Amino acid sequence: MADYNPYEMIAFTGSQVLEDNTIVFVGTGLPIISALHAQMTHAPNLLMIFEAGSLAPILELGLPLSVGDTRAANRACFLKGMCQAFELTQRGIADYAFIGGAQIDMYGNVNSTIIGDDYTRPKVRFPGSGGAGAMAASCERTIVIMPLEKRRFVERVDFITSIGFGDGSPDYRERAGVMGAGPYRVITHQALFGYDKRTRRMMLLEVAPGLTPEDIQDKVGFELIIPKEVKTMQEPSAEDLKLLREIDPEGYFLKRRIEE
Repeated sequence: MADYNPYEMIAFTGSQVLEDNTIVFVGTGLPIISALHAQMTHAPNLLMIFEAGSLAPILELGLPLSVGDTRAANRACFLKGMCQAFELTQRGIADYAFIGGAQIDMYGNVNSTIIGDDYTRPKVRFPGSGGAGAMAASCERTIVIMPLEKRRFVERVDFITSIGFGDGSPDYRERAGVMGAGPYRVITHQALFGYDKRTRRMMLLEVAPGLTPEDIQDKVGFELIIPKEVKTMQEPSAEDLKLLREIDPEGYFLKRRIEE
């Protein structure tokens, strides 16, 4: 098996989750790389929406380094600005929101705003939602991409930036006035998670080769639902890695480090 780093594993797994003939609202970085890899392999008819207002661009001018990069507008079939992009999602056009964050809890609520319990004087302040809050509230299903670290997988997020299943009650999203089915997958370098339909809690689906469900539970700050059968994650092939590295040749996103 080819040698790969954690972020290459994350990007590859993200690609495998995406399906052909669907539309994904992508966030900056790894979601774009995953979507491009999917287009080049098993999902040629996958379309991307970018926050700055483009739908279905042809990304032949290089990897956009942000969702507002002008390369993300190249040969788009729709290009009318940020408000119109989110209006499209509110009309139900986007099958997936593909976002990241600093923390996530068992019900798929994502924090990308602060660490700490005082909003005015947090321990750490992050950039905030960007478009992720609106994406999680309007797209049909939410995919979260995040390294597997105990400090990120917490029992309760310090701030809900992007809504998931809230407190886990059956009608939480409806009462909150948001659309879509909510959290769908959480992608990490060592595990793939989904959600239990009855309890809406995070559930372990796949683990990286050489690891056990117990290894993954030790890295999560809440109790996971662990089914009797947990699959082994597919690893990227040499050809997959070649494609990923051609997408991000400078390693802006794929060569980052994960704190172990």
